Amino acid sequence: MFKNLTIQQISFYIVLALAGVNLLVIFLVTGYEFVGENVLKITILFLLGVVVSSIVVRYLLERYVFSKIKLIYKFIHDSKVDKKDKKTLSFKDKSLETVNAEVIDWAQKTEDQLQSLKTLELYRKEYVGNVSHELKTPIFSIQGYLHTLLDGGMFDENINVRFLKRAAQNTERLKNIVEDLESISRLESGELILDIEEFDMLSLVTDLLQDLQVIADERRVKLMLKSKYETPYMVTADKSNIRQVLSNLIVNSIKYGKEGGVTTIGFFDMADNILVEVTDDGVGIAKDDLAHLFDRFYRVDKSRSRNEGGSGLGLSIVKHIIEAHNQTINVRSTEGVGSTFGFTLKKVK
Repeated sequence: MFKNLTIQQISFYIVLALAGVNLLVIFLVTGYEFVGENVLKITILFLLGVVVSSIVVRYLLERYVFSKIKLIYKFIHDSKVDKKDKKTLSFKDKSLETVNAEVIDWAQKTEDQLQSLKTLELYRKEYVGNVSHELKTPIFSIQGYLHTLLDGGMFDENINVRFLKRAAQNTERLKNIVEDLESISRLESGELILDIEEFDMLSLVTDLLQDLQVIADERRVKLMLKSKYETPYMVTADKSNIRQVLSNLIVNSIKYGKEGGVTTIGFFDMADNILVEVTDDGVGIAKDDLAHLFDRFYRVDKSRSRNEGGSGLGLSIVKHIIEAHNQTINVRSTEGVGSTFGFTLKKVK
């Protein structure tokens, strides 16, 4: 009965309670004598008490309680509603339980937003620091090689060509970093428009393995399919971007896997989706690194990754492309055994 009361209802019940107390006091004073003129006096005193109580209660509640609550509620209400969609505030028609629930909900959402902003700020600082560090390394290398050449090294046949080649390699690395940063920016801003089509994943992988065979031969890595697939695996996706995803995962397995090892690509029918897995038999990835593997510029083996010329953004781009298809990518790994990267794509039915 007394739950979910509005302001008017609270005021009414308080006045009613005071009226009851007032009537009891009148009874005690008059000695319960309801005869003659006493009836009129009691009625007048009772009504006067009700009116005075009502005025006092409304004044005290409005001035010292509800006006304060209303200011708080109005601030919370305005912060929750878009300026274009603001409606007339109907505070008096709301129960205090409802107001309390809205305040708690607002406080929780505000806390979540503050935590999100703090996380984003930390992420921004780390990102700026990472970009600066990644760009600074090749720039300093190029600067060192060029200054050496300008200081007379260009006339030394033992170092001039070698230093120019190293400067060119670092220039290529700079280009890769900038291009990958542009790709990340397009993916996160939603500028990337997917060209969705139906195609055979088995055919795409077969062609890609042939193209990457030269890279695999350098490390004596064998590229192969998990099974002898005889039927096509038709999917709906952006073929060009999925080729980039596969190329990145396979090249990573070649570069960072075991020299003389094996990279295997497998397909699995998952009802509505096709699961594609790229597996190597390399050294594996530590558990602490798995959680950050798709973060920008994160490197498991930092020195080796830079020597290989990677930008540190490849897996982050891969994750963004797969998520742009509303699909998922995951990794599982055991140190000393190898790693498996798997992602899903929508199957053509």
